[in-house]
Amino acid sequence: MSWDWEVILKYYPRLLDGAWLTIELVVISGLIGIVMALPLALGRISKYRSVQTVPYLFIYFFRGTPLLIQIFLIYYGSAQFDIIRESSLWAVLKQPYWCAIIAFSLNTAAYTAELFRGAIQAIPPGEIEAAEALGMSRWTLIRRITLPRMFGISLPGYSNEVILMLKSSALASTITLLDLTGMARTIQSRTYTPVEIFTAAGVIYLVIAAIVIFLFRVLEKRFNRYQGTAPSDS
Repeated sequence: MSWDWEVILKYYPRLLDGAWLTIELVVISGLIGIVMALPLALGRISKYRSVQTVPYLFIYFFRGTPLLIQIFLIYYGSAQFDIIRESSLWAVLKQPYWCAIIAFSLNTAAYTAELFRGAIQAIPPGEIEAAEALGMSRWTLIRRITLPRMFGISLPGYSNEVILMLKSSALASTITLLDLTGMARTIQSRTYTPVEIFTAAGVIYLVIAAIVIFLFRVLEKRFNRYQGTAPSDS
């Protein structure tokens, strides 16, 4: 089999355009997911069962159903409701870009909330007791002790979640978005060179993943510097 380097060189800039959209989807949905995950995680560890119920059901649904189903429910399902089509939400929900952002954000929020919950519960009780003995208020304790320790403990697991998000972002192509996978599929349908185009796209995914891993290694050292060494990446 001959390898067509010319088609790779010709279409690589378009693949890079798709890669930027992939990165954009992952970064925006990841940030939104973190913001949503914090209250969900705090709700999961609440002493009150009534407070735990909503976060538990949210996490159970988005972790227990395929991401593709969630994307289709948001993108195709919302159009079936007149109340949505006649509301201001329709300006957002009729666009595949924002539907993908919403689906990715909700999905990663569920997984990240469980990571945060586990990290909070893994904080040594002595650290909390020492902070309380110094007279810290509850919110000062959360801001200065709980959250930094939570991020430090959860970073190795969260780096894996980001990599999974990166790979799952390929599903955005199912709702017409020209992310990296969507662009590769479009180019392949025109050039009939699936091996060359999808290999090139795979290389770009590997490069992005390598950058993500490097950045999280740096963050692990920053958040866990008091331990002397950062935890190894799982």
